Amino acid sequence: MSKALRIGVAGLGTVGIGVIKLLREQADLLEARAGVALTVSAICARDKDRDRGINLSGLVWHDDPVSLANSPDIDIFVELIGGSEGPARLSVEAALKAGKPVVTANKALIAHHGMSLAQAADSSGVALSYEAAVAGGIPIIKAIREGLVGNRISSLQGILNGTCNYILTTMRDTGRAFDDVLAEAQELGYAEADPSFDVDGVDAAHKLAILASLAFGAEIDFDAVYIEGIRAIGSDDMAYAEEFGLRIKLLGIAEDTPDGLVQRVHPVMVPATSPMAAVEGVFNAVVTEGDFVGLSVLEGRGAGEGPTASAVVADIVDIACDRAGHAFGVPVNRLKKRATLPIERHTGAYYIRLVVLDQPGVMADITAALRDNGVSLENVIQRGHDPEAPVTVVLTVHETDEASLLAALAIIEKLDSVVEKPHMIRIEAS
Repeated sequence: MSKALRIGVAGLGTVGIGVIKLLREQADLLEARAGVALTVSAICARDKDRDRGINLSGLVWHDDPVSLANSPDIDIFVELIGGSEGPARLSVEAALKAGKPVVTANKALIAHHGMSLAQAADSSGVALSYEAAVAGGIPIIKAIREGLVGNRISSLQGILNGTCNYILTTMRDTGRAFDDVLAEAQELGYAEADPSFDVDGVDAAHKLAILASLAFGAEIDFDAVYIEGIRAIGSDDMAYAEEFGLRIKLLGIAEDTPDGLVQRVHPVMVPATSPMAAVEGVFNAVVTEGDFVGLSVLEGRGAGEGPTASAVVADIVDIACDRAGHAFGVPVNRLKKRATLPIERHTGAYYIRLVVLDQPGVMADITAALRDNGVSLENVIQRGHDPEAPVTVVLTVHETDEASLLAALAIIEKLDSVVEKPHMIRIEAS
């Protein structure tokens, strides 16, 4: 091993600058733990002249990340550009082809191209490491790949997007509407100017696809993830959930069943006493269930300069110590292609919010549609009585299969007395 491990960083946004700061400020600690000095020697970003609040003089500048990836002056390539295509993908592919280990925080890249990139890493005999791609500073990749290696994991669920968790927490605490809280999250820097990837569940789905592959030894299949975001959640849903002793969270849920893998991201109501209910604000959490260890819960900050840089540097140290291992825990050719269980096969309890005309016989028509499709009613709440205006009716139903419930809701939606599309939220038992 040389006296210093030379690192090239592509992408000098919040995380890229955080990585450089951490490597500099913790240099002595990291050298002691890695057994070699870790130094950033070359960098790449779109704007060379931008003031990033840190001294970058003395570092070799590359205008093109592919050029940086191929540079003989670096030993490890760190990709922090973002995006599943373009410069991020091209530069990572170039680094792996050149026999350089890669560290990335790019969940979209791994979710969409993890299989081919892992194959390239295996062929070159180098690491493809991505701890920072999922749940920021929570070491969930290492926990599944190493700490839980003696277990068959049957299920995992997680709060995987801090933006959504902040919005839902604030809506519950303040009673404010989604659009209002989203605007606040954007002002605070928790949400992007275009928040679609976050609030529509895509970001969480990228992360879930990665975790499912790692946990279950399956090929990544992002297209098989059922995705539903949080835009339809209203402040009244929050209030009703509290009344039922529940809280609304955006969860990523993966399960290994005899009929196939379950991979779904959507809002759920969870018991207020459950581990996920206590995860608030911008925090993330992941719960896994292994056959020997039982339940394990990891919680922490899922984004930001410090936590994400911490995860990137952890991967760098693993590479320095030659303990990075295969990207998904096993050689990529041992990952299995698995069937996916469609969301219509899901069984569970449900919350349903209806807006109806307050007329005689309305509830009889609604309950008949549920009964005829084998759906058992548990609770009904109606606030107020106004024959001149629509009213809100909230139902919860006992455990049923989703196909039956959807069939009932299709009938209910067509009733003349129902003035809005029924709104449904799944209820998780724990």
